[in-house]
Amino acid sequence: MQEQSFLNDIANQFGSGESSIVDFLINICITIVLSYIIGLIYSKYGNSLSNRKKLIQTFVLIAVTVMLVISIVKSSLALSLGLVGALSIVRFRTAIKEPEELVYFFVAIAIGLGMGANQRIVTLTGAIIIILYIVLQNRNAVKSAIQQNLIVTISNTSEKSLDENKILDLLRKHCSRIDLRRLDDVNNSTELSLSVEFNDFDSIITAKNDLKTLGDIQFSFIENY
Repeated sequence: MQEQSFLNDIANQFGSGESSIVDFLINICITIVLSYIIGLIYSKYGNSLSNRKKLIQTFVLIAVTVMLVISIVKSSLALSLGLVGALSIVRFRTAIKEPEELVYFFVAIAIGLGMGANQRIVTLTGAIIIILYIVLQNRNAVKSAIQQNLIVTISNTSEKSLDENKILDLLRKHCSRIDLRRLDDVNNSTELSLSVEFNDFDSIITAKNDLKTLGDIQFSFIENY
């Protein structure tokens, strides 16, 4: 009798009948596949400094956990209220430092929510659109990444003043655009900051080697955000 009551409780929880349990198993498999694909996309195209490969399993666990929670509480108001109380005491001690990580976590959570609510078509369509958008966006980014926008900072290392015109003429040979950002001249120490655009990486190397020939200067190339 107890075993029969337990089976009845399971059937009532998932709806009633074997079809609901089959739907649940299908949904959880789809959730695992979609969240794993999202993890692979993040691992390949993400710009975060953290270990992106380790986060793949995290995406899967988050999506599956959210799906299980939604599947359990969606048919019970009491469980829904209990979930609100339980979540109010949960605290994450480690802050998410990269906004990009937060976006991908939201995608994994959205997949879990959609599949937990049995919105299979909507969730699949949304996930496919998001994946295609990320892939296309990064392909375009690779094409545009040929042009390098950098901040070049140049300063003198001796009492000899900088020859700004000579530096600008040298950089114009290799840069498609040069904008002055800052010029400081204090106590025989001159510092020049320029926003420049190179068409390829070889031009950066050539410009660096030419700047070395000027002597008595130090310089740095920094990415222009």
